[in-house]
Amino acid sequence: MDLSNLKPAEGSTKTRKRIGRGAGSGLGGTSTRGHKGAKSRSGYSKKVGFEGGQMPLQRRVPKFGFKNINRVEYKAINLEMVQKLAELKKTDKIGIDDFIEAKFVSTSQLVKILGNGSLTTKLEVEAHAFSKKAILSIEALGGNAVKL
Repeated sequence: MDLSNLKPAEGSTKTRKRIGRGAGSGLGGTSTRGHKGAKSRSGYSKKVGFEGGQMPLQRRVPKFGFKNINRVEYKAINLEMVQKLAELKKTDKIGIDDFIEAKFVSTSQLVKILGNGSLTTKLEVEAHAFSKKAILSIEALGGNAVKL
């Protein structure tokens, strides 16, 4: 076997239709486009979302609500997760780098500490935002909540 006698598997390739090459080919005349109408003309393209004249979905469904362009999205992390992370790392200071390393957040996300769960050790926690309950819980044990 060499390159000269290689050929594709049986049935894996099809010959393409050569349309518009005269009546003798069987695919001349209208060139498989049928008679008249927009679809038979050159340059025809159906509009995106066109439903054959029926009112399209994007026009049937009413508009509502709005997106606040000034909204700041935070990734929420509860105190119980902060406590587990501190125990795992055996440290008294938890920062953004620790959350990224633990794969809680990506580098582009902002972090907000929420007050769900409880702390058992004094911690210094760094984050972009804190809930009131989280600050109270951290400071009750003599810890520190540092906003970035």
